[in-house]
Amino acid sequence: MTCAGTSIVKEMSLFVMGSASHVGKSITVAAICRCLVRRGFTVAPFKSQNMSLNSYVTPEGGEIGMAQAMQAIAARQPPHTDMNPVLLKPKGDCISQVVLNGRPYKDVHIAEYYKETTELLKVALESYHRLKSTYGEVVVEGAGGAAEVNLYDRDIANTLLAKSLMIPIILVADIERGGVFAQIYGTLHLLPKELKPLVKGIIINKFRGDITIFEPGVKKIEELTGVPVLGVVPYFNLPLPSEDSLSIGDKKTGQKGVRIAVIRLPRISNFTDFELLEQHAAVDYVAPGTSLAGYDCIIIPGTKNTIEDLAVVCKTGTDREIKKARKQGVPVIGICGGYQMLGRQLIDDGFESSAGTYEGLGLLDGITRFTSYEKTTTQVSRTACAVPPILSAMGEVTGYEIHMGMTESGGNMEALHGDGRVSKDGLVFGTYLHGLFQNPSAANALLLFLYKKKKMPFEPIPLCSEDPYEVLADLFERHVDMDAVVALLTG
Repeated sequence: MTCAGTSIVKEMSLFVMGSASHVGKSITVAAICRCLVRRGFTVAPFKSQNMSLNSYVTPEGGEIGMAQAMQAIAARQPPHTDMNPVLLKPKGDCISQVVLNGRPYKDVHIAEYYKETTELLKVALESYHRLKSTYGEVVVEGAGGAAEVNLYDRDIANTLLAKSLMIPIILVADIERGGVFAQIYGTLHLLPKELKPLVKGIIINKFRGDITIFEPGVKKIEELTGVPVLGVVPYFNLPLPSEDSLSIGDKKTGQKGVRIAVIRLPRISNFTDFELLEQHAAVDYVAPGTSLAGYDCIIIPGTKNTIEDLAVVCKTGTDREIKKARKQGVPVIGICGGYQMLGRQLIDDGFESSAGTYEGLGLLDGITRFTSYEKTTTQVSRTACAVPPILSAMGEVTGYEIHMGMTESGGNMEALHGDGRVSKDGLVFGTYLHGLFQNPSAANALLLFLYKKKKMPFEPIPLCSEDPYEVLADLFERHVDMDAVVALLTG
C-alpha cells in the first residue's frame, strides 16, 4: 500500500498486548487505527478470540465483538467477521456459545473448547491473512493478560498467535489499578523467550494528575526492561462503546434529574444500548432483588439466556417490582431478551435453555418460541409507530438484531414498523432492535417525556455530534509517539 506523500512501504502489522484484562487494549487499537488512517494508511483491526456479551452485527449479518466493530469504525472500514473470527459468549457454569466466523457454532464447556485449539488457531490465521491481503496493515489485539503462563500452549489470542505472526508487539498497562511497574516487568519476563524480542514499545493508560511527575517512573521502566515507553495516556472519558461487562463497574451515576433503572441481568448483553442515555440521565444498572422505587423508567435489557435470567427476575421479586412500577405509570421497556420477557409465555424446544413452557411478565400479549439454534443477525432501519407518548416522537431509527427465538404478537400494536409491540397507552413496549437508544431521536423521545413528566427542562441531544474517534486520535497524537508506532508498522 502507499502512505500519502511517500513511496511504497513494506506492509507489516502490530500486535497490541496487555498486562491484564481491561487495561485499555481495545481503545489503544482504535486510537492507533484512526491515527494511521489520518496519516494515509489503510488499516483493519483484528482480534482472533474475544469473550464478550456485547456484540455487533456486520453488514453481511455476521456477529462479532463490539470492540472490533468499534475499532473498524475508527479505521473507517465496515466491520467484518474476519476482524473477530472467534467470539465466546458466556452462558454460565463454564459454558460458552462459540460464534465462529460470525455464526453460532455450538455451546461448549471450556475444557472441551481447548481441545479445538489447533483448528481454531487455523481459522484465526486464515481470517488474519485475508485482512492482510485486503487492507495491507492490520493492528492485532490480544485478549486478557499476555503472560497467562498456564495457557501458553492453547492461547490463540496471545502466545500462539504471536508465535505464528512474529510481528512487533506493543504492551499496554493500566496505571490506575496500581502496580504498573510489576505489571510491565512481570509480563515481559514471563513471556516466552521467542516473543520477548518482539516487544518494541510500552503504552501506559489511565494516568491521573501531572504526567511530568511520572517521568522518573518512565525512565525506570525503560531501564528495567530495555523497552521504550512510547507514551503515557491520561485518563479520559469519551462516548465510546464498552467492550464487556467489566465496564459496568466503571460506570458512575451522575446527579441528573431523571433516574432510569436498567435491570442488571446475570447474563446482560449489549448494555452499550444505553450509553447515550447515561450521558443525559442517571442510569443505574440495578441488580435483581433491588427495589425499583423512585425510578422514572425501567429497562429490561438483552441477555444471553432469556429464560434463565427471567427465572432470576422472578425468584428475586424483581418481576413484582416491575409490575408495581407499571401500575404507577412508570414506562417499562424491553430490548431483545427483555422484550421476550415482557410477553405472556416463552416456549423452548430445548435450544435456548431446557425444553418447556415458561411464564413471562405478562405486560405484553406476546409468545416467544425457541425452535432453532440459529440466530437472527441483521442490521435494520425502522420507523417507530405513531403511538404516543414516546414512540410517536422517535421517527426513523437504525440498529441491529441478534437473537434466538421468534415472538408472536398477540393483541398488541406494533412498536416499530416490522418489529416489537406496544401497550395501548404506549408506556410499555418491546423491540428486538439493539442500538435503539443510540439514535438521538429515540433517546430524545424518551428523555423529553421523562423530564417533562417531572416538570424539568431538557436540552435535546444534537442529532449530529463530534466524532469521538477524532478526539481519541488527537489525544494519542499528543501523548504517544505515533511516529515511533508508524515506524514499527512499516519496518
